[in-house]
Amino acid sequence: MASLHCLLSCALENPILLATAFVVVAVTVFLERFGVIYQLFHKMERNTSRHGGELVASVLQKHGVQYLFTLTGGHISPILVACEKVGIRVVDTRHEVTAVFAADAVARLSGTVGVAAVTAGPGLTNTITAVKNAQMAESPLLLIGGAAATLLKGRGALQDIDQMCLFKPLCKFVASVSTVREIVPTVKKALAAAQSGTPGPVFVEFPIDTLYPYSLIEKEVGMKSNAKSLGEKVVNWYLQNHLNNLFAGAWEQRDMTPLPVTIPKASSAQVQSCVELISKAKKPLILLGSQATLPPTPVEDTRKALEAMGIPCFLGGMARGMLGRNNPLHIRQKRRDALKEADVVILAGTVCDFRLSYGRVLRRSSKIIAVNRDKSQLYKNSDMFWKPTIAIQGDPGSLLLALSQGLKGFSCDKSWPQMLKERDVEKEKDNSKMAEQVTDLHLNPLKVLHCLEEQIDDNSILVADGGDFVGSAAYIVRPRGPLKWLDPGAFGTLGVGGGFALGAKLCRPDSEVWIIYGDGSLGYSVAEFDTFSRHDLPVIAVVGNDACWTQIAREQVPIFGSNVACGLEFCDYQQVAEGYGGKGFRMDRTNEDKMEEIFKQAKQLAKDGRPVLLNVLIGKTKFREGSISV
Repeated sequence: MASLHCLLSCALENPILLATAFVVVAVTVFLERFGVIYQLFHKMERNTSRHGGELVASVLQKHGVQYLFTLTGGHISPILVACEKVGIRVVDTRHEVTAVFAADAVARLSGTVGVAAVTAGPGLTNTITAVKNAQMAESPLLLIGGAAATLLKGRGALQDIDQMCLFKPLCKFVASVSTVREIVPTVKKALAAAQSGTPGPVFVEFPIDTLYPYSLIEKEVGMKSNAKSLGEKVVNWYLQNHLNNLFAGAWEQRDMTPLPVTIPKASSAQVQSCVELISKAKKPLILLGSQATLPPTPVEDTRKALEAMGIPCFLGGMARGMLGRNNPLHIRQKRRDALKEADVVILAGTVCDFRLSYGRVLRRSSKIIAVNRDKSQLYKNSDMFWKPTIAIQGDPGSLLLALSQGLKGFSCDKSWPQMLKERDVEKEKDNSKMAEQVTDLHLNPLKVLHCLEEQIDDNSILVADGGDFVGSAAYIVRPRGPLKWLDPGAFGTLGVGGGFALGAKLCRPDSEVWIIYGDGSLGYSVAEFDTFSRHDLPVIAVVGNDACWTQIAREQVPIFGSNVACGLEFCDYQQVAEGYGGKGFRMDRTNEDKMEEIFKQAKQLAKDGRPVLLNVLIGKTKFREGSISV
């Protein structure tokens, strides 16, 4: 401190020394700012055809990425071509939002990061709904976006907007690459961030001049070959230096191996507290959410842990199917009644949002164990309607494994799950009776769904995209196992069907992939039948066509006496699918007796490599009365 004071005193007493110091600092800052110092020590290769897209592809390959979803654009062409060359399958869609939904599905089903690449400006803005959906569904996803050249940002270039400000609120990590040498470390950081903590989307922006070869960028920079005036020479120096800095050190060897991923886990003390609480329970209950399907715990291990504990479970989100089709521990009906009776409730990745009436369905006297990777979700609405007895910011799957080990010898009173299961059976008998009722028009949707339930194979993956018809399907059609159900999640997004099915069929090529559509939601992604056809991905779509946005009309008409904006038409969607290269069927009352036969035809066509759309004209029932739409 004394020496610093002495130096300052000397500098103040010696104006020349002060001026010299200022100049040295200013020059150093200038040289650093323009990359001049870096260029002195790192080679810049002019005579090479290599480009930044190759570095992106190499990093993705080293991280085990198998698929890249895209809608092409000139800003990102080098990435697409390079990915194809290293063996990453490039799948192009008919809308950018579908590319991101497909990457989301791959992330959920594979346990790796899903990747989508789209062009600048409107290409990126078209993805925003899907990125927000991935954020709320906690899916690890990398969105790669093109951008205007580094020199042209803010100067009116084609499709040049501030893309970073759009994605900062939606993504865990955002970065804009400014030199080719930044590509490898930036993509590595993004991929690690997507998987760490609470998984979610990340965004990396690539200005076009970081992706194309030096020779092409040099031609576009616009340096004058015969600069005469001082101003022209200064501009030429600036442009040449910028170009040199852009490519300096670009092809130096860099480590591309994945960075470590951090995942929060319960402490041994927290696990022990949970074990002690559960071991005293008479009527414990588990509410399992999507987080329970995340790595590092394999879903089969989670399933075995649940079965070992013998505690009845309600399954939601991606956890649907965790216990198979007919497990005695899986309770599907009358959840509110069960929560009123439970003395210990384990919220394993389940959030007290609108799906649990903000926590109001939890009994005040119940002991609540809540575990969630995200602190804000862990305590959601706990300041108003409920209080956790034990709150753990950690991975639900890992906790369930630890609990099954700590509870060895514990046996839940069998009369408790048996009673809950009996209620299930009683409720489902009533549903079956309702399925036999004749509707005023066309087919009974419940009958259609019961028929579908009997037709789907054990390896089938179900994609849910719709409102009323899909809401009914959630009670009737049963996923056959873990990771065999895909729905948008808490955001309630319509339009996921085409993208989710695309990702699912690629991840599970030997599985039947069924999209359960409403006729409203079909409109968002029916064009992806072209994608299914071009890429030989035979999925089957079942469209509940009631010519209405029924989930909205059910409340709007009684309250306001108007069906405005809710009515659609009984369109021939099967013809649309055929126009895109698929096979279509129309199902209505005229061929009701052939319903099972048509489902079997669709299955066979899919096995033969043809995507199929079943346009099922349906009438109205009272099955969904009282369901929420807001």
